[in-house]
Amino acid sequence: MDVETAVAEAFREEWGQVVATLIRITGDWDLAEECAQEAFALALRTWPRDGVPKRPGAWLTTAARNRATDRRRRETAGAAKLREAALMHVPDGPDLDDSGVTDDRLRLIFTCCHPALATEAQVALALRTLAGLSTAEIARAFLVPEATMSQRLVRVKRKIRNAGIPYRVPPAHLLPERTAAVLGVLYLTFNEGYSASAGPDLLRPDLAAEAIRLARVLAQLMPDEPDVLGLLALMLLQHARRATRVDAGQLVPLEEQDRTRWDAGEIAEGTQVLETALRRRRPGPYQIQAAIAACHATAARPADTDWPQIAGLYRELRKHVPSAVVELNRAVAVGMADGPLAGLALLDALTMDGYHLLPATRADFLRRLGRHAEAADWYAQARDLAPTEAERTYLTRRISEAVSVSGGPVRRSGEPRPPEESP
Repeated sequence: MDVETAVAEAFREEWGQVVATLIRITGDWDLAEECAQEAFALALRTWPRDGVPKRPGAWLTTAARNRATDRRRRETAGAAKLREAALMHVPDGPDLDDSGVTDDRLRLIFTCCHPALATEAQVALALRTLAGLSTAEIARAFLVPEATMSQRLVRVKRKIRNAGIPYRVPPAHLLPERTAAVLGVLYLTFNEGYSASAGPDLLRPDLAAEAIRLARVLAQLMPDEPDVLGLLALMLLQHARRATRVDAGQLVPLEEQDRTRWDAGEIAEGTQVLETALRRRRPGPYQIQAAIAACHATAARPADTDWPQIAGLYRELRKHVPSAVVELNRAVAVGMADGPLAGLALLDALTMDGYHLLPATRADFLRRLGRHAEAADWYAQARDLAPTEAERTYLTRRISEAVSVSGGPVRRSGEPRPPEESP
Protein backbone atom coordinates (compact mmCIF):
# COMPACT_ATOMS: atom_id res chain seq x y z
CA MET A 1 0.00 0.00 0.00
CA ASP A 2 1.45 3.40 -0.96
CA VAL A 3 1.62 6.16 1.63
CA GLU A 4 -1.11 8.36 0.13
CA THR A 5 -3.51 5.41 0.11
CA ALA A 6 -2.55 4.55 3.70
CA VAL A 7 -3.16 8.12 4.85
CA ALA A 8 -6.50 8.25 3.02
CA GLU A 9 -7.55 4.97 4.64
CA ALA A 10 -6.43 6.24 8.04
CA PHE A 11 -8.46 9.40 7.52
CA ARG A 12 -11.62 7.40 6.81
CA GLU A 13 -11.11 5.09 9.78
CA GLU A 14 -9.41 7.27 12.39
CA TRP A 15 -10.43 10.92 11.86
CA GLY A 16 -13.40 10.85 14.22
CA GLN A 17 -11.50 9.04 16.96
CA VAL A 18 -8.48 11.38 16.74
CA VAL A 19 -10.63 14.52 16.84
CA ALA A 20 -12.81 13.21 19.66
CA THR A 21 -9.78 12.36 21.77
CA LEU A 22 -8.33 15.83 21.26
CA ILE A 23 -11.66 17.47 22.11
CA ARG A 24 -11.86 15.48 25.34
CA ILE A 25 -8.29 16.42 26.22
CA THR A 26 -8.35 20.12 25.29
CA GLY A 27 -12.03 21.05 25.45
CA ASP A 28 -11.48 23.09 22.27
CA TRP A 29 -13.23 21.90 19.11
CA ASP A 30 -11.36 24.16 16.68
CA LEU A 31 -7.98 23.34 18.18
CA ALA A 32 -8.79 19.62 18.00
CA GLU A 33 -9.68 19.77 14.31
CA GLU A 34 -6.67 21.90 13.42
CA CYS A 35 -4.25 19.64 15.28
CA ALA A 36 -5.79 16.54 13.70
CA GLN A 37 -5.34 18.09 10.25
CA GLU A 38 -1.71 18.88 11.08
CA ALA A 39 -1.16 15.29 12.22
CA PHE A 40 -2.41 13.93 8.89
CA ALA A 41 -0.23 16.43 7.02
CA LEU A 42 2.74 15.28 9.11
CA ALA A 43 1.96 11.67 8.19
CA LEU A 44 2.16 12.53 4.49
CA ARG A 45 5.62 14.00 5.07
CA THR A 46 7.13 11.40 7.42
CA TRP A 47 5.54 8.04 6.54
CA PRO A 48 7.34 7.88 3.14
CA ARG A 49 10.63 8.09 5.08
CA ASP A 50 9.78 6.07 8.22
CA GLY A 51 7.15 3.71 6.87
CA VAL A 52 3.45 3.35 7.73
CA PRO A 53 3.13 2.63 11.49
CA LYS A 54 1.52 -0.59 12.69
CA ARG A 55 -1.14 1.43 14.54
CA PRO A 56 -1.83 4.50 12.38
CA GLY A 57 -4.58 5.73 14.71
CA ALA A 58 -2.32 5.75 17.76
CA TRP A 59 0.45 7.48 15.79
CA LEU A 60 -1.95 10.17 14.53
CA THR A 61 -3.47 10.70 17.98
CA THR A 62 -0.05 11.12 19.55
CA ALA A 63 1.06 13.52 16.82
CA ALA A 64 -2.14 15.57 17.19
CA ARG A 65 -1.80 15.61 20.98
CA ASN A 66 1.79 16.84 20.70
CA ARG A 67 0.68 19.60 18.36
CA ALA A 68 -2.01 20.66 20.81
CA THR A 69 0.51 20.66 23.67
CA ASP A 70 2.95 22.81 21.68
CA ARG A 71 0.22 25.28 20.79
CA ARG A 72 -0.95 25.58 24.36
CA ARG A 73 2.63 26.23 25.50
CA ARG A 74 3.10 28.93 22.90
CA GLU A 75 -0.24 30.59 23.50
CA THR A 76 -0.25 30.46 27.29
CA ALA A 77 1.85 32.58 29.60
CA GLY A 78 0.71 31.23 32.99
CA ALA A 79 2.46 28.35 34.73
CA ALA A 80 -0.88 26.72 35.54
CA LYS A 81 -1.72 26.43 31.88
CA LEU A 82 1.68 24.98 31.15
CA ARG A 83 1.11 22.31 33.80
CA GLU A 84 -2.33 21.60 32.30
CA ALA A 85 -0.79 21.07 28.87
CA ALA A 86 1.95 18.85 30.28
CA LEU A 87 -0.61 16.62 31.99
CA MET A 88 -2.54 15.94 28.79
CA HIS A 89 -2.58 12.23 28.01
CA VAL A 90 -4.40 9.76 25.81
CA PRO A 91 -6.21 7.03 27.78
CA ASP A 92 -5.66 3.43 26.72
CA GLY A 93 -9.35 2.82 26.14
CA PRO A 94 -12.76 4.52 26.24
CA ASP A 95 -13.97 6.12 29.43
CA LEU A 96 -15.84 3.73 31.68
CA ASP A 97 -19.53 4.57 31.93
CA ASP A 98 -22.92 2.93 32.14
CA SER A 99 -24.16 3.99 28.70
CA GLY A 100 -24.09 0.46 27.29
CA VAL A 101 -22.64 1.84 24.01
CA THR A 102 -19.53 -0.24 23.30
CA ASP A 103 -18.82 0.77 19.68
CA ASP A 104 -16.27 3.59 19.68
CA ARG A 105 -17.69 5.45 16.67
CA LEU A 106 -21.27 5.25 17.93
CA ARG A 107 -20.14 6.46 21.37
CA LEU A 108 -18.62 9.52 19.73
CA ILE A 109 -21.80 10.30 17.82
CA PHE A 110 -23.88 10.08 21.01
CA THR A 111 -21.34 12.36 22.66
CA CYS A 112 -21.72 15.02 19.95
CA CYS A 113 -25.51 14.96 20.11
CA HIS A 114 -25.96 16.93 23.34
CA PRO A 115 -29.60 17.97 24.00
CA ALA A 116 -28.53 21.49 25.02
CA LEU A 117 -27.86 22.10 21.32
CA ALA A 118 -30.44 22.40 18.57
CA THR A 119 -30.93 19.07 16.76
CA GLU A 120 -29.68 20.46 13.45
CA ALA A 121 -26.57 21.78 15.21
CA GLN A 122 -25.94 18.38 16.83
CA VAL A 123 -26.19 16.59 13.50
CA ALA A 124 -24.03 19.11 11.62
CA LEU A 125 -21.37 19.03 14.32
CA ALA A 126 -21.22 15.23 14.37
CA LEU A 127 -21.00 15.07 10.58
CA ARG A 128 -18.15 17.58 10.55
CA THR A 129 -16.24 16.25 13.53
CA LEU A 130 -16.74 12.50 13.37
CA ALA A 131 -17.77 11.59 9.82
CA GLY A 132 -15.14 13.93 8.41
CA LEU A 133 -17.57 15.57 5.96
CA SER A 134 -16.54 18.99 4.72
CA THR A 135 -18.56 22.08 5.56
CA ALA A 136 -19.59 22.27 1.90
CA GLU A 137 -20.89 18.67 1.93
CA ILE A 138 -22.87 19.29 5.13
CA ALA A 139 -24.29 22.51 3.68
CA ARG A 140 -25.54 20.64 0.62
CA ALA A 141 -27.11 17.98 2.87
CA PHE A 142 -29.08 20.73 4.66
CA LEU A 143 -29.73 22.67 1.41
CA VAL A 144 -28.13 25.88 2.74
CA PRO A 145 -25.19 27.96 1.47
CA GLU A 146 -21.75 26.90 2.64
CA ALA A 147 -21.20 30.26 4.38
CA THR A 148 -24.42 29.77 6.36
CA MET A 149 -23.37 26.31 7.54
CA SER A 150 -19.90 27.58 8.42
CA GLN A 151 -21.43 30.27 10.63
CA ARG A 152 -23.70 27.71 12.31
CA LEU A 153 -20.77 25.47 13.15
CA VAL A 154 -18.83 28.41 14.59
CA ARG A 155 -21.81 29.39 16.75
CA VAL A 156 -22.42 25.89 18.09
CA LYS A 157 -18.75 25.43 19.00
CA ARG A 158 -18.81 28.79 20.77
CA LYS A 159 -21.92 27.75 22.70
CA ILE A 160 -20.26 24.50 23.78
CA ARG A 161 -17.20 26.40 24.99
CA ASN A 162 -19.08 29.21 26.75
CA ALA A 163 -21.65 26.93 28.39
CA GLY A 164 -19.06 24.35 29.43
CA ILE A 165 -21.02 21.51 27.84
CA PRO A 166 -19.17 18.27 28.74
CA TYR A 167 -17.91 15.97 26.01
CA ARG A 168 -18.89 12.52 27.27
CA VAL A 169 -21.36 9.72 26.62
CA PRO A 170 -24.52 9.97 28.75
CA PRO A 171 -25.75 7.08 30.93
CA ALA A 172 -28.10 4.56 29.36
CA HIS A 173 -31.31 6.12 30.68
CA LEU A 174 -30.46 9.42 28.93
CA LEU A 175 -29.64 7.92 25.53
CA PRO A 176 -33.22 8.22 24.16
CA GLU A 177 -33.12 12.02 24.32
CA ARG A 178 -30.20 11.92 21.88
CA THR A 179 -31.47 9.15 19.61
CA ALA A 180 -33.25 11.39 17.09
CA ALA A 181 -30.08 13.37 16.43
CA VAL A 182 -27.98 10.19 16.23
CA LEU A 183 -30.38 8.79 13.64
CA GLY A 184 -30.04 12.05 11.72
CA VAL A 185 -26.25 11.68 11.67
CA LEU A 186 -26.43 8.09 10.42
CA TYR A 187 -29.09 8.99 7.83
CA LEU A 188 -27.11 11.88 6.33
CA THR A 189 -23.86 9.89 6.44
CA PHE A 190 -25.58 7.11 4.50
CA ASN A 191 -27.04 9.62 2.04
CA GLU A 192 -23.59 11.05 1.33
CA GLY A 193 -22.37 7.52 0.63
CA TYR A 194 -25.45 6.58 -1.41
CA SER A 195 -25.45 9.75 -3.51
CA ALA A 196 -22.41 11.98 -3.01
CA SER A 197 -23.05 15.71 -2.83
CA ALA A 198 -19.97 16.53 -4.93
CA GLY A 199 -16.96 15.05 -6.65
CA PRO A 200 -16.26 12.69 -9.54
CA ASP A 201 -18.06 9.67 -8.04
CA LEU A 202 -21.76 9.39 -7.28
CA LEU A 203 -21.21 6.54 -4.82
CA ARG A 204 -19.07 6.50 -1.67
CA PRO A 205 -19.61 2.90 -0.57
CA ASP A 206 -17.30 3.15 2.46
CA LEU A 207 -19.55 5.81 4.02
CA ALA A 208 -22.75 3.90 3.21
CA ALA A 209 -21.37 0.65 4.61
CA GLU A 210 -20.19 2.35 7.82
CA ALA A 211 -23.61 3.95 8.33
CA ILE A 212 -25.28 0.55 7.93
CA ARG A 213 -22.84 -1.02 10.38
CA LEU A 214 -23.57 1.63 12.99
CA ALA A 215 -27.31 1.31 12.41
CA ARG A 216 -27.04 -2.43 13.09
CA VAL A 217 -25.17 -1.74 16.35
CA LEU A 218 -27.80 0.82 17.35
CA ALA A 219 -30.63 -1.60 16.50
CA GLN A 220 -29.06 -4.20 18.81
CA LEU A 221 -28.74 -1.57 21.54
CA MET A 222 -32.32 -0.30 21.09
CA PRO A 223 -34.35 -3.20 19.60
CA ASP A 224 -37.67 -1.71 20.72
CA GLU A 225 -37.17 1.66 18.99
CA PRO A 226 -39.15 1.36 15.73
CA ASP A 227 -37.49 4.25 13.92
CA VAL A 228 -34.04 2.80 14.63
CA LEU A 229 -35.25 -0.34 12.86
CA GLY A 230 -36.89 1.82 10.20
CA LEU A 231 -33.61 3.54 9.43
CA LEU A 232 -31.73 0.25 9.20
CA ALA A 233 -34.41 -1.12 6.86
CA LEU A 234 -34.25 2.00 4.70
CA MET A 235 -30.47 1.75 4.36
CA LEU A 236 -30.56 -1.94 3.47
CA LEU A 237 -33.28 -1.51 0.85
CA GLN A 238 -31.50 1.41 -0.78
CA HIS A 239 -28.03 -0.14 -0.56
CA ALA A 240 -29.33 -3.27 -2.30
CA ARG A 241 -29.37 -1.35 -5.60
CA ARG A 242 -25.80 0.00 -5.40
CA ALA A 243 -24.34 -2.27 -8.12
CA THR A 244 -26.78 -0.98 -10.74
CA ARG A 245 -26.92 2.76 -10.05
CA VAL A 246 -23.84 3.74 -12.07
CA ASP A 247 -22.64 2.26 -15.35
CA ALA A 248 -19.49 3.41 -17.16
CA GLY A 249 -19.40 6.53 -15.01
CA GLN A 250 -23.00 7.48 -15.76
CA LEU A 251 -26.03 7.58 -13.47
CA VAL A 252 -28.58 4.86 -14.26
CA PRO A 253 -32.14 5.94 -13.32
CA LEU A 254 -34.32 3.54 -11.35
CA GLU A 255 -36.48 2.47 -14.27
CA GLU A 256 -33.41 1.51 -16.34
CA GLN A 257 -31.58 -0.51 -13.65
CA ASP A 258 -31.05 -4.25 -14.05
CA ARG A 259 -33.21 -5.55 -11.21
CA THR A 260 -31.76 -9.04 -11.46
CA ARG A 261 -28.51 -7.58 -10.08
CA TRP A 262 -30.11 -6.07 -6.98
CA ASP A 263 -28.99 -7.71 -3.73
CA ALA A 264 -31.89 -10.05 -2.93
CA GLY A 265 -30.47 -10.85 0.52
CA GLU A 266 -30.39 -7.21 1.58
CA ILE A 267 -33.89 -6.66 0.20
CA ALA A 268 -35.21 -9.63 2.17
CA GLU A 269 -33.45 -8.48 5.34
CA GLY A 270 -34.60 -4.88 4.91
CA THR A 271 -38.20 -5.98 4.35
CA GLN A 272 -38.11 -8.20 7.45
CA VAL A 273 -36.61 -5.41 9.61
CA LEU A 274 -39.29 -3.01 8.33
CA GLU A 275 -42.07 -5.46 9.19
CA THR A 276 -40.66 -5.78 12.71
CA ALA A 277 -40.64 -1.99 13.07
CA LEU A 278 -44.18 -1.58 11.76
CA ARG A 279 -45.49 -4.14 14.27
CA ARG A 280 -44.57 -1.63 17.02
CA ARG A 281 -47.39 0.58 15.64
CA ARG A 282 -45.42 3.79 16.18
CA PRO A 283 -44.84 5.06 12.64
CA GLY A 284 -42.03 7.52 12.11
CA PRO A 285 -40.23 9.17 9.19
CA TYR A 286 -37.63 6.46 8.65
CA GLN A 287 -40.21 3.69 8.65
CA ILE A 288 -42.24 5.57 6.04
CA GLN A 289 -39.19 6.10 3.85
CA ALA A 290 -38.31 2.44 4.24
CA ALA A 291 -41.83 1.51 3.12
CA ILE A 292 -41.33 3.67 0.02
CA ALA A 293 -37.99 1.98 -0.65
CA ALA A 294 -39.67 -1.41 -0.24
CA CYS A 295 -42.24 -0.52 -2.91
CA HIS A 296 -39.38 0.04 -5.35
CA ALA A 297 -37.20 -2.86 -4.22
CA THR A 298 -39.94 -5.49 -4.40
CA ALA A 299 -41.31 -4.49 -7.83
CA ALA A 300 -40.08 -7.08 -10.35
CA ARG A 301 -40.48 -4.59 -13.24
CA PRO A 302 -40.77 -0.80 -13.38
CA ALA A 303 -44.37 -1.21 -14.51
CA ASP A 304 -45.14 -3.15 -11.30
CA THR A 305 -44.25 -0.20 -9.06
CA ASP A 306 -47.20 0.85 -6.89
CA TRP A 307 -46.93 4.60 -7.52
CA PRO A 308 -50.31 5.48 -5.93
CA GLN A 309 -49.16 3.86 -2.68
CA ILE A 310 -45.82 5.67 -2.89
CA ALA A 311 -47.62 8.99 -3.41
CA GLY A 312 -49.73 8.27 -0.34
CA LEU A 313 -46.66 7.42 1.71
CA TYR A 314 -45.01 10.71 0.73
CA ARG A 315 -48.18 12.50 1.75
CA GLU A 316 -47.85 10.85 5.16
CA LEU A 317 -44.11 11.57 5.32
CA ARG A 318 -44.59 15.30 4.92
CA LYS A 319 -46.50 15.31 8.23
CA HIS A 320 -43.26 14.22 9.90
CA VAL A 321 -40.80 16.01 7.58
CA PRO A 322 -42.43 19.09 6.01
CA SER A 323 -39.64 19.86 3.54
CA ALA A 324 -39.31 20.86 -0.10
CA VAL A 325 -37.38 17.65 -0.84
CA VAL A 326 -40.30 15.54 0.38
CA GLU A 327 -42.69 17.64 -1.74
CA LEU A 328 -40.46 17.15 -4.78
CA ASN A 329 -40.48 13.38 -4.30
CA ARG A 330 -44.24 13.42 -3.80
CA ALA A 331 -44.57 15.32 -7.09
CA VAL A 332 -42.58 12.58 -8.82
CA ALA A 333 -44.83 9.88 -7.37
CA VAL A 334 -48.01 11.77 -8.28
CA GLY A 335 -46.67 12.37 -11.78
CA MET A 336 -46.00 8.66 -12.21
CA ALA A 337 -49.37 7.69 -10.75
CA ASP A 338 -51.64 10.33 -12.30
CA GLY A 339 -49.65 11.56 -15.27
CA PRO A 340 -46.92 14.17 -15.94
CA LEU A 341 -49.30 17.12 -15.95
CA ALA A 342 -50.33 16.35 -12.37
CA GLY A 343 -46.67 16.19 -11.38
CA LEU A 344 -45.85 19.47 -13.13
CA ALA A 345 -48.67 21.22 -11.28
CA LEU A 346 -47.09 20.27 -7.97
CA LEU A 347 -43.63 21.37 -9.12
CA ASP A 348 -44.95 24.87 -9.85
CA ALA A 349 -45.39 25.45 -6.11
CA LEU A 350 -41.76 24.57 -5.28
CA THR A 351 -38.77 26.89 -4.99
CA MET A 352 -35.42 25.18 -4.49
CA ASP A 353 -32.68 27.49 -5.72
CA GLY A 354 -29.56 25.64 -6.81
CA TYR A 355 -31.05 22.17 -6.33
CA HIS A 356 -30.49 20.30 -9.60
CA LEU A 357 -33.20 17.67 -9.07
CA LEU A 358 -36.00 20.23 -9.42
CA PRO A 359 -35.22 21.21 -13.04
CA ALA A 360 -34.27 17.58 -13.77
CA THR A 361 -37.69 16.40 -12.59
CA ARG A 362 -39.47 19.07 -14.62
CA ALA A 363 -37.43 18.04 -17.65
CA ASP A 364 -38.38 14.40 -17.20
CA PHE A 365 -42.09 15.20 -17.03
CA LEU A 366 -41.81 17.36 -20.16
CA ARG A 367 -39.98 14.55 -21.96
CA ARG A 368 -42.76 12.13 -21.08
CA LEU A 369 -45.27 14.65 -22.50
CA GLY A 370 -43.33 14.83 -25.77
CA ARG A 371 -42.30 18.46 -25.19
CA HIS A 372 -38.69 17.73 -26.06
CA ALA A 373 -37.41 21.25 -26.75
CA GLU A 374 -38.54 22.43 -23.31
CA ALA A 375 -37.20 19.26 -21.74
CA ALA A 376 -33.76 19.84 -23.28
CA ASP A 377 -33.65 23.34 -21.80
CA TRP A 378 -34.52 22.14 -18.30
CA TYR A 379 -32.09 19.22 -18.55
CA ALA A 380 -29.38 21.75 -19.41
CA GLN A 381 -30.20 23.79 -16.32
CA ALA A 382 -30.07 20.65 -14.19
CA ARG A 383 -26.73 19.66 -15.70
CA ASP A 384 -25.24 23.05 -14.85
CA LEU A 385 -26.27 22.54 -11.20
CA ALA A 386 -25.47 18.82 -10.86
CA PRO A 387 -22.74 18.19 -8.25
CA THR A 388 -21.24 14.93 -9.59
CA GLU A 389 -19.78 13.88 -12.91
CA ALA A 390 -22.02 10.79 -13.09
CA GLU A 391 -25.13 12.95 -12.94
CA ARG A 392 -23.77 15.50 -15.43
CA THR A 393 -22.98 12.71 -17.88
CA TYR A 394 -26.48 11.30 -17.56
CA LEU A 395 -28.13 14.70 -18.02
CA THR A 396 -25.93 15.43 -21.05
CA ARG A 397 -27.22 12.21 -22.60
CA ARG A 398 -30.79 13.27 -21.94
CA ILE A 399 -30.11 16.66 -23.55
CA SER A 400 -28.74 14.98 -26.68
CA GLU A 401 -31.76 12.70 -26.91
CA ALA A 402 -34.19 15.59 -26.52
CA VAL A 403 -32.36 17.78 -29.03
CA SER A 404 -32.23 14.96 -31.58
CA VAL A 405 -36.02 14.63 -31.38
CA SER A 406 -36.87 18.34 -31.26
CA GLY A 407 -34.18 19.54 -33.64
CA GLY A 408 -33.86 22.83 -31.73
CA PRO A 409 -30.94 24.44 -29.92
CA VAL A 410 -30.51 24.33 -26.15
CA ARG A 411 -30.22 27.64 -24.34
CA ARG A 412 -27.30 28.08 -22.01
CA SER A 413 -27.91 28.46 -18.31
CA GLY A 414 -28.92 32.00 -17.44
CA GLU A 415 -30.31 32.93 -20.87
CA PRO A 416 -33.81 34.48 -20.74
CA ARG A 417 -36.78 32.33 -21.53
CA PRO A 418 -39.24 33.69 -24.18
CA PRO A 419 -42.63 34.52 -22.59
CA GLU A 420 -44.48 31.93 -24.67
CA GLU A 421 -42.25 29.19 -23.28
CA SER A 422 -42.68 30.05 -19.61
CA PRO A 423 -44.15 27.09 -17.73
